[in-house]
Amino acid sequence: MMDDFGFPASAGEFRFRAESRVVQRLTRDVKQDGAVLDLGSGIGVWAEAFAHRFSRVTAVEGSSALFKSLQNRCTLHPNLRPIHSNVMAFEPDAQFDLVFLGGLLMYLNEKDVIALLQKLVRCIEPGGIILCRESTVRGDALALRGDYQVNYRNVSDYSRLFEQCGLKVRHVERNEPYALIEMASELVEKWQKAVPKRFQALQVIGHFTYFGLRLGNPWITRIPKALGVAFPKLENHFFALAAEES
Repeated sequence: MMDDFGFPASAGEFRFRAESRVVQRLTRDVKQDGAVLDLGSGIGVWAEAFAHRFSRVTAVEGSSALFKSLQNRCTLHPNLRPIHSNVMAFEPDAQFDLVFLGGLLMYLNEKDVIALLQKLVRCIEPGGIILCRESTVRGDALALRGDYQVNYRNVSDYSRLFEQCGLKVRHVERNEPYALIEMASELVEKWQKAVPKRFQALQVIGHFTYFGLRLGNPWITRIPKALGVAFPKLENHFFALAAEES
């Protein structure tokens, strides 16, 4: 994404550091000697961060290419266990204090979301949480098909699905670092549509747009809301979930 819009490599690092602070705050009550499950962990960036904070981390990834990178990362952390498995086929063999879904549910249809969450509810320790970070839209759900297949849902859609699975929504928070990068992305997209490719100078425009928004951060992300403008079109939210008491 950073290369497509001409952003500097530091843009990805900024977003991860900023999101990490949010995740640390939302998981501050999870006991440090607890167990963490990172489903759909990719190359293991979040799993590695959890390995620094918690006693045991299980990272599940289905892509062979991504899993190889995950395995290499795990060699540095004896408390990080990689599992090569499709998330829908994965059967938890332990109880967890924290389950992290970092942009996973958006790639599943509603039936699979419900099946997965109902399975996860059964493996949460008392007092444990599920933390989701999902891309969202403000209006009606949007399903994209083709090379990139994804289901963008709104916050109400996710809240309904969570409650249907016996999960109580403890906290919902807009992912402000994501919003900042998405604002930059959508501005560059507008530039690409308006200017012929040979004159776009993406490296210059991308850097200028990104650093311009960084200078105005965090206030710049609040201006569209104050003005009643739906920008950026795509958002992202953190959902902290707990199993409902029976």
